[in-house]
Amino acid sequence: MKFRFYIFFVLAVISNINAQDNAVTFEAVLTKKSLGINENLRVDFKMNKDGDNFTPPSFKGFTVVGGPNQSVSNMWVNGKRTFSKTYSYFLSPIKKGSLTIGQATIEIENNIYKTLPVKISVSESVTVSKDPNDPSYVVNENLHLVAEISNSSPYLNEGISVVYKLYYSPQINVTNVGEIETPEFENFWSQNIKIPRLQIERGSFKGDNYNFVTWKKTVLYPQKSGKLEILPLSLDVSVDVPTNRRDFFGNRIYNQVSKKVTAGKRSINVKALPINAPESFNGAVGKFEIKLNTNKTELNASESLQATVKISGNGNLKLFSPPSIQVPSSLEKYDPEYNEKVSTSLAGMKGFISNTYTLVPQFQGKYPINSVEFTFFNPQLNKYESINSDEIIINVLEGPMSLDESNTNIPNTETTKNILPSLNQFKFIKTESDFVKINSKPFIYSISFYSILIFPILLILILLIFFKSKNISSSKLKESKSRRANKLAKKYLSDARKNLDNKDVFYIALEKALHNFLKSKFSIETFDYSKEKIYNLLLRKEIEKESLELFIKLIENCEFARFTPASNVAINNDYENAVQVITEIDKVI
Repeated sequence: MKFRFYIFFVLAVISNINAQDNAVTFEAVLTKKSLGINENLRVDFKMNKDGDNFTPPSFKGFTVVGGPNQSVSNMWVNGKRTFSKTYSYFLSPIKKGSLTIGQATIEIENNIYKTLPVKISVSESVTVSKDPNDPSYVVNENLHLVAEISNSSPYLNEGISVVYKLYYSPQINVTNVGEIETPEFENFWSQNIKIPRLQIERGSFKGDNYNFVTWKKTVLYPQKSGKLEILPLSLDVSVDVPTNRRDFFGNRIYNQVSKKVTAGKRSINVKALPINAPESFNGAVGKFEIKLNTNKTELNASESLQATVKISGNGNLKLFSPPSIQVPSSLEKYDPEYNEKVSTSLAGMKGFISNTYTLVPQFQGKYPINSVEFTFFNPQLNKYESINSDEIIINVLEGPMSLDESNTNIPNTETTKNILPSLNQFKFIKTESDFVKINSKPFIYSISFYSILIFPILLILILLIFFKSKNISSSKLKESKSRRANKLAKKYLSDARKNLDNKDVFYIALEKALHNFLKSKFSIETFDYSKEKIYNLLLRKEIEKESLELFIKLIENCEFARFTPASNVAINNDYENAVQVITEIDKVI
């Protein structure tokens, strides 16, 4: 009897040991539970069996500055398997006091497991240790973010560049970098210069050799004089710091440290332009040239020609308009067509802008297009410069004669038509009739009578057939245009998503996507593309007011994007809002 009891006892112990070995564990492990508000901590969510559908806590009261980083360990020791899987996060507290890291969940073998909440005590800022063996101290001494400004005292509307460089000592390894605070350029016109690929370069920082990476390049044009501030750029950097310990194979063991670095605020002293500006000055700052040319100098009356005013050079090309031309009143002048080809580098904007006018002469004669004056401020010479284009003579060979020959010297400052009357203008109208007497035979019941009687009926039938076929073809054409516009809307929305880091290209593509969406759903053409018409149309379609206002807001953002800065967060928000509002409107329709 006792022997059976001992056997039962041994089996129970063995069963308990196996049960413990097979038990699932899932826990939160912290590097510290008390820290200063200027410190970071690392939290690891560890499990001893592989799981799916991991859900982290909300980390309320913290900023996630790194992670999640996933690591898996699978070892066999004396025939026994040891498995471990870890999700790691680096956290930075945003307020003092007692904070709680909530529960994380994981699904293992069709069961849901949760970690226990962990309380953290956050105190005032603590003094950084100066122990050379302390990884945090090593990172502080060997990692720096610097903002290099090309000119800290520019003139109003003079271009400057800001280059952000991350310097780090060769004795540490940077493994991951994330932008957590994007600088704001209030009172500046700004454009980011795309960096195709981050490259490690060698340089010097405070007299020591460093590696550095150029993280961000931006060109700024101040829009206000006086002292302006550039808010800081902040990065979260994961760094591997070497320790004095080595592994089994003799390789040095590294500790990973997460560090928040910032370039700090920078002040710019913007000088106002001199007050003695000529009347022809319209805000151009830089070095420019002006050209006035036409596609023809000889033509007949009522034919058209194009006159182009072109401003080229280096400076704030996107922030002013070319000057207008003055022509005699006998030349009809239409609204100009604007064109630009401007590239932006660290040296600023370079290229040209132009206005092309369509001109139509009404009478014979020679008409001058007066020289165009253009004034700009040259920051290198600290003075205004005025330049003039050449005068062009237009020779009209054939056409009616003008009553007043002096009108060739009258400037036409209007952009609408301005036509002078002429005595010969109506010569083509006959003043005498060619009537002939009709025969004396009765008209009624004649062939002509029946022809006139039947002709309107036939004409009505022909017109009905014509308009019916036209409506069918118009309907097919409209349907084809709608399908094509729908494809273009999807294409431009895709282009916008691909250019989230390029503000100008993104907003051009987004505006085209919105336009083609409206065109495909409501047949709105370019000349009808006004916010008021769109608002009233969507209102009649019973679109929700929130979606309607969001759509109008997106159109306004696309219009203002050329003249105002936009952060990466704002661009991402505009893209997500565009996808959301297009989907909602499409569902309603």
